[in-house]
Amino acid sequence: MRNHITNILAATIITVVLQLVSCTPESCLEESVARIKVPFYLSSTQRIKAPDSLTIFGLNTGSKKIYNASKNVSRAELPLNPSAENCGFVLRINGTFDTILLVYDSYPHLISRECGYTYYHTLDSLSYTKNIIDTIIIRKRFITTVNEENFRIFY
Repeated sequence: MRNHITNILAATIITVVLQLVSCTPESCLEESVARIKVPFYLSSTQRIKAPDSLTIFGLNTGSKKIYNASKNVSRAELPLNPSAENCGFVLRINGTFDTILLVYDSYPHLISRECGYTYYHTLDSLSYTKNIIDTIIIRKRFITTVNEENFRIFY
């Protein structure tokens, strides 16, 4: 009888431990929004340099600003709309305005069971004004949740 109770107790403990170990947490700890990662470079030195002041807002999005007179921003992260094929951003770098226009394709991507789906993007083309921006170099056309720069802005 004692052997039977010990077996039941052991089976119960093993079952509880296996359930605790085999379950994955239901929270998403991964980045779930693909954004364009854009570091700012000073043209004269070819080195990363945060503008003295940076304001960025989406073209035709009203007054909602992504960055508002921000200081010490050496890298911006810009969101794309997966239901659109193009978008634009207005940048004010050190008081001077420039516009960037992007054309891209979006496609769904499964991150994980906990995080679900997100949209990744492929950049087709890029154009920009040259008031303070000197050059934009595309480094990676695929915009994902990975922490990699997509293009560099030289000002």
